[in-house]
Amino acid sequence: MIEAFFLNISLMIMLTGALVGCASSLVGTFLVLRGNSMLSDAISHSIIFGIVVVWLLTGAASGPVQIVGAAMTGVLTVFLTELLFSTRRVKYDAAIGLVFPVLFSVGVLLLNLYARDVHIDQHTVLLGEIGFVWLDTVDLAGYEIPRSLISMSVMTVVNLLFVRVLYKELKITTFDPALAAALGFAPTAIFYALLFLTSATAVAAFDAVGAVLLVAFVIVPPSAAYLLTDRLWVMLAIGMAISIASSVSGYYLAVVLDVSIGGMMAVMTGVFLGLAFLFGPRYGVIARLHRQRTEREANALRTVAIHLYSHEDGTQQHEENVARALETHLGWTARHARAVIAQGLTRNLLARQDNLLVLTPKGREHARSILEPWRN
Repeated sequence: MIEAFFLNISLMIMLTGALVGCASSLVGTFLVLRGNSMLSDAISHSIIFGIVVVWLLTGAASGPVQIVGAAMTGVLTVFLTELLFSTRRVKYDAAIGLVFPVLFSVGVLLLNLYARDVHIDQHTVLLGEIGFVWLDTVDLAGYEIPRSLISMSVMTVVNLLFVRVLYKELKITTFDPALAAALGFAPTAIFYALLFLTSATAVAAFDAVGAVLLVAFVIVPPSAAYLLTDRLWVMLAIGMAISIASSVSGYYLAVVLDVSIGGMMAVMTGVFLGLAFLFGPRYGVIARLHRQRTEREANALRTVAIHLYSHEDGTQQHEENVARALETHLGWTARHARAVIAQGLTRNLLARQDNLLVLTPKGREHARSILEPWRN
C-alpha cells in the first residue's frame, strides 16, 4: 500500500506542490508583513549564482551542501541590497533591482562557461517542471521516493519548527523592531535567519517548481490570507491552506486544459487572491461596499431623525415633517427619500400620522443621543 502511494504520479505532483507552497508561505507571511515580499523574487533569481559556485567548489548539484551553500547567496543578495540602500543614494526597490540582476547574470555566465554538461541550467531554475518530479527518485527504506518530495518535506518541517520555536520573536520583530531590539530579541539576526530559510526553500524547490512558482507561493497565499484575517497564526494557517488548494486545483485544471502544471498552480494562487479581494469579510470589495452602504443609510436616518426632532411640536411641524420637505430641504430625490423613510419605519424609528412623519420613542431617543454631545 505504501509502495502504491509513492507510485501514484498525480499524488506525488500535487503533494510536492503543496509542500513547496506550505514551506514558502510560512516564510512568505513574514516577508509580506514586513513589506519585503519582493526580496523573494531577488533571492529566487540570484541563487543560480550560488548553485553554480557550490557546484564548482564541491561538485554537488543537489543535497544539503548545495542547499546551504546556495542559500548563502540569498543572504548575500539581501546584504548587498541593504549595503547599497544604506548609502541613501538609491531607494530600496532600486537597490534590489541593481543587485539581483548582477548576481543572476554572473550565474548564467558561469553556467554557460563551466557547466554546460551538468543538469543545472537557467531554464530549470526559473521554470522547473513539477510534472516530472516522479522521475527523479531516491531509494529510502526500500521505496523509490521523489527527491523533491523528500527535500521539500524537510524544508517544510524546518520552516514550521522555525516559526513555532521563534513565533513570539518573529511576531515582535515583524510588527515592532524597535521594541524587539529593546527586549534583546536581535531583530537583524532573526531577519537574516528568515531570509536564509527563504533562500534554502528556493534552492530545495528550484528543480521541481522553479523561481516563478516559488515567488507566487511566497507572496500570493500570504497576501490572500492577509485580506481574510488580522491574526498572525490564522494568517499562517490560511496561507498554507490556500497553497494546498492551489496545488490540487491547479494540477487538475492543468490536466483538463492540457497546460503547464506549475503555471496553472500559480494562476490558482491568483484566483484565490482575487476571491479574497472580492469576498474577504473585512477588507474585501463587497464587504467594504456593504459597510459604505450601511453607513450611508445610517447617516441618512440620523439626518431624518434630527430634522424631525428639531421641528417636533413646532409651528412649522406640518410643513417640515413631511416627505416632501426631505426632498426640498435635504436635496434628496423622491426615490431616496422614500427609501430612507421605509428604513426608518422598518427600524421603528419613524411612524406616520396621515401625511405627517413623527418620531417613535426609539427614534426620539436616537435623535437625542446624536445631539447630546453637541449640547455639552
